[in-house]
Amino acid sequence: MDLTTVEAAASTADPRDGLRTVVALHRLADRLEDLHVARARERGMSWADIAVELQVTRQTVHKKHSHPRGPRRWGNHADV
Repeated sequence: MDLTTVEAAASTADPRDGLRTVVALHRLADRLEDLHVARARERGMSWADIAVELQVTRQTVHKKHSHPRGPRRWGNHADV
């Protein structure tokens, strides 16, 4: 989904299009979070440091990202 499509869906009168866009944006945000948390850990950032940046608790970020979650992990960067 490109930015033009997102902008159009945000102003659509059809709630189905808008809701599908919300789902797509949630998925994209999750994938971006996975990617950048993994990069942060690879570069030595602590769970506490990452939590500060994500504005969540250390426990929340550790629980969510301490174990690979399968297909949501980035394998192909072309998806974004």
